[in-house]
Amino acid sequence: MGRRVHATELEIKNLIISALALEDVTVDDIDAEAALFGEGLGLDSIDALELGLALQKRYGVVLSADSQETRQHFASVAALARLVESQRRSDQEA
Repeated sequence: MGRRVHATELEIKNLIISALALEDVTVDDIDAEAALFGEGLGLDSIDALELGLALQKRYGVVLSADSQETRQHFASVAALARLVESQRRSDQEA
């Protein structure tokens, strides 16, 4: 894994913890490949909305709530990091 993607994963883990006020969770508790919803981190639909807003504020990433693609992006921290890095590359090329 590239250093930049790893750094982005750490940023997103910290963003999840702060945006969702997960006081008893540390970045080490969040597996980048684990599911964010259900059996993984256990987030719910309200958490998804709050996290989506936090991602939009921090990275300018806009996600559609109904999109199947959005569900894939929210699958894990690693998937969100790939999305953010993809967005950054697109912004740099523009």
